[in-house]
This record gives sequence, structure tokens and C-alpha cells, in this order.
Amino acid sequence: MRKSAPVLIAVFTVVFTSGLWAFEPDTSDELQLDVARAILDVQKADPGIKAFFDGAAGYAVFPKVGKGGMGIGGAHGKGLVIADDKAVGKTSLSQVTIGFQLGGQVYQQFIFFKDETALENFQRGNFELGAQASAVAVTLGASADADYDKGVAVFTNVSGGLMYEATVSGQKFKYESL
Repeated sequence: MRKSAPVLIAVFTVVFTSGLWAFEPDTSDELQLDVARAILDVQKADPGIKAFFDGAAGYAVFPKVGKGGMGIGGAHGKGLVIADDKAVGKTSLSQVTIGFQLGGQVYQQFIFFKDETALENFQRGNFELGAQASAVAVTLGASADADYDKGVAVFTNVSGGLMYEATVSGQKFKYESL
């Protein structure tokens, strides 16, 4: 990381000055750098997702969620909540799954809050996305047909791994203000 830090800082400087997004990470904070990389990754995979970054009251970014299972499984990740172009809180997600599943996967997850009410609901803590909630898998153009459901839009961007599953699951989130 030490050798690549100057390169990353130069890349982030170019990106910030080009207006791709307004969140400017603290370069001494590893989680903020991971979040910034995840934002770059998802915008590269689907440039149309920028409309969600621009239009949301806030968003949560989980740059690395690990998921695995064999019959019973789970997922966990840590991230940041960003509002008004600043990191306003830390968040974590936990998920337990039961059903047919085999494998492991790493992905990025983005939760966009349409308005202040949706953002405040998340910030109260113990927010849950039930089994009926669905996430849009990020591919080129996927965001064009995506919309908010109950004030929330969820996107995932797979980083690696292979997972077969047909599970009943829900995600639970915790929030801590910075």
C-alpha cells in the first residue's frame, strides 16, 4: 500500500477535479480510501449509476462484503455513510442465510437513500433489508432501469468468487455517527 499511495492520491486528485463525484476521502483513513475505490469501480462498471450518487440524500458504501455458505451461510462487511459529500457515519452489515447455497463471494454493496427520511431511518440503527428486498447487480446500463423501493435502492458489484444459492435471508445494519 505504501508504494501505491502516491499513485492513488494522484488518481483521486484527477477524479475529484474532473467532477466524477464529490466525496473526498481522508487519504490517511484506509476505510475511506476503500470506499473511494469502490465508488470508482461501480462508476466504471455502470456510468449511469452517477445519477444515484448525485440525486440521493445520502448513501452507504460497503467496499468489501464477504459472503460464504454451505447450507447455512452468512455475510459481513463494513462501510461508510456519506451525506452532503462527507462521511457522516460508519456502518456494518451482517447477514445469515439458510437454504441451498455453496461457495464464497466478495462484493461491493451500495445503498442509496432517496430522501432525508430514508437516510434518517437508516441512521437510527438496527435497519434491516428483509428477504423480499432485492439488489440490482451492477452491469453496464443496469442503473437505467433501477428505482427506489420504499426510499432505498440497493446495488451490488461482484469483486470475485462464485456462489450458488437459493436462500431465505435478510441483511441487518448497524450505524455509528462519526
